[in-house]
Amino acid sequence: MTAAPLHEARALIASARQLYAGRPEIRDQLTECARRLEQPLRVALAGSLKAGKSTLLNSLVGQDIAPTDATECTRVVTWYRSGSTPTVTAWYQPDPGSGAQRSANVPVLRRDGHLTFDLGHLTADQVDRLDVEWPSSALAHTTIIDTPGTSSLSRDVSARTLEMLTPDNEASGADAVVYLLRTLNATDVQFLGQIGDHVGDESGPLGVVGVVSRADEVGAGRLDAMMSAKEVASRFAGELERTGLCQAVVPVAGLLALGARTMRQAEFTAFQHLAEVPVDDLNLAMLSADRFAREDSPLPVDARMRAQLADRFGLFGIRMAVTLIRLGTKDSPTLAAELVERSGLDELRQVIDIQFGQRADQLKTHSALVALKRVLTAHPVPDAGEILMSAERLLSDVHGFQELRLLGRLRSTEVGLPADDVAELQRLIGGFGIQIAERLGTDGDDSVELQRMRALATVRKWRERARHPLLDQFTARACTVAARSAEGVLEELNTVRL
Repeated sequence: MTAAPLHEARALIASARQLYAGRPEIRDQLTECARRLEQPLRVALAGSLKAGKSTLLNSLVGQDIAPTDATECTRVVTWYRSGSTPTVTAWYQPDPGSGAQRSANVPVLRRDGHLTFDLGHLTADQVDRLDVEWPSSALAHTTIIDTPGTSSLSRDVSARTLEMLTPDNEASGADAVVYLLRTLNATDVQFLGQIGDHVGDESGPLGVVGVVSRADEVGAGRLDAMMSAKEVASRFAGELERTGLCQAVVPVAGLLALGARTMRQAEFTAFQHLAEVPVDDLNLAMLSADRFAREDSPLPVDARMRAQLADRFGLFGIRMAVTLIRLGTKDSPTLAAELVERSGLDELRQVIDIQFGQRADQLKTHSALVALKRVLTAHPVPDAGEILMSAERLLSDVHGFQELRLLGRLRSTEVGLPADDVAELQRLIGGFGIQIAERLGTDGDDSVELQRMRALATVRKWRERARHPLLDQFTARACTVAARSAEGVLEELNTVRL
């Protein structure tokens, strides 16, 4: 997306604020719409109970900042933002006198080595949301929203997640969603369908990425567990194709990823000692986590450290770390990097960057325009019609939105083209990145003139494809979008000086 739609959205919101200058409460809502454009991208983590959302959040951030124990705070929608010092604020029931929402500082505690938030006298039913500010480079450009389990026994708790993802007001909502799956049950399909019903001109996120969470448990912690998890992810992706919403499904061992990103030297040393144990003896000791941590075990690592390794890395992580050391890994940073790669976290971060990060302006513009429409529709005045029409035009005509919607539909709708052309189409509309070389599939060192020639040939190819009389309607439309993407690349190249 070029900067133009972002500037147009800013201008529309500014015009609306002038229109409602005499109504402070509406003007405040519109101010919040404008802020959406300047704030970091909002990515929500959703999924069923015990899916591992908080662990994945910690691994993405690279710090232990989200409680993973099943306390009251895990039943509350929690926003994680960048801040200079760690602070947690609870927003709860409005004051009876003023009607304004009240807030309270929430202590951050460590219990049994795990971080938790102490809500004190407040309960999850009273708290609307928690705001966590934390000094982290990972939160500088992305606000992460941890949501309660969608399959919670409490309907109110599950409803909070759906309300946040498909909001009725401008202050809520996420720009994109990472949805965690352990199994693919009817609840998951139904929930994704509900999100899908709101995607587009109504409300809700424009992009959804699926994660087979706790992937190491798919293969019972064996060394080939991630291979089994990749097969499960492929099956889930196939079954989710009919929703047309989930743009990718990636297996991730969140516990291993977090342990690797926060590995301590003492843990690396313990892995080295375990690598010296005969294979059969170690396999026997690792039949279960309890057996591995037994006080009377003859392993050359004390029981407390063994329990810590099992808690922070899981049996799969321990086996993988020991194997890598036996294969020649010599130091802690190298081992940590190898474990992160094998956890699937690097792949997920790449998918998030391609689907969300590189399109942050598109996603935020979409959210702001949807919020603007919602305010203008709820509080109509005669002169608001032109602004509303302009917002609707931007939502329907912006090519970046069309690309994102098509990327989702390509997974659910058969395209009447050869496989190579389908792959090229997906690449051209930004499925593997939105930079020129990534869209054209060229070497980044190619000259501008060579890239122009390639772009021009690509425009002609996809225009011709779009005009083919035997194409079905969806395929013809997909080819038209691809041609427009190629035209955008050519336009951008034409602005580059030789």
